[in-house]
Amino acid sequence: MNPHDILALYDREMRANAPGSLAAVYKQPGLTYLTMPPPSPFAGWVIYTRLDPMDADAAIQSTLDFFKPIGEFEWKVYDHDTPADLKVRLLARGFIPDEVETVVALDLEQVPPEFWQSAAADVRRVSDPRGLAEINRIESAVWGESFADLEESLAEEMRATPEGISVYLAYAGGQPASCAWARFYPGRQFAELYGGSTLPEQRGKGLYTALVKARAQEARQRGVRFLVVDASEMSRPVLEKLGFVVLTHAQAFVMKANPAS
Repeated sequence: MNPHDILALYDREMRANAPGSLAAVYKQPGLTYLTMPPPSPFAGWVIYTRLDPMDADAAIQSTLDFFKPIGEFEWKVYDHDTPADLKVRLLARGFIPDEVETVVALDLEQVPPEFWQSAAADVRRVSDPRGLAEINRIESAVWGESFADLEESLAEEMRATPEGISVYLAYAGGQPASCAWARFYPGRQFAELYGGSTLPEQRGKGLYTALVKARAQEARQRGVRFLVVDASEMSRPVLEKLGFVVLTHAQAFVMKANPAS
């Protein structure tokens, strides 16, 4: 499949008709959004927007009203979402923009045989939520802030939906040095990859690539066809070298506190 067709399928399966799990899914004409219970760092996400320009402001207001008693939420805007000036409208309502990410995908039916060769790195799946303390340690060291909320959120996912999330650590010198996780959705052709943080002193050793391949191997065993990543500019070149193709770009807009209507 070409990138245009993969994106259309992704929009249909993972955005417009988003899978649930711990999340509750809500749909309105032209909108799909999710809510998540604590300890999720966000109360929810708007993940699909296809609005007519004439209706967009009213839809934004109704979404603000919905989330106001729940808490902080994120509106994910993709380049092909409508209306074309959606970002401008969200900024005008007080949303805070995050960095633009590149949405890339890998068709597991199209990768060369050598992709499946065993990685030299020591990669292990985290089977016990207590092991997530290493995720917090690595992420905190990489980004300079605590990720205790992420540790708690991932632990809740592992307990509540163990079949829906797989967390991995890559080791260097016998010590955890890189972390990543994947989310799987029954009946869907996509798995989503997250994380991929590596301690600065352990970069350049193939740990990130090893974690991608470990999750790809699990996805193939589960019958998943596509991997999708919202890639930063740091990870995008590595992913493209592995065969990922660009689908589109996306940017998160966060509402920390709803302004007065």
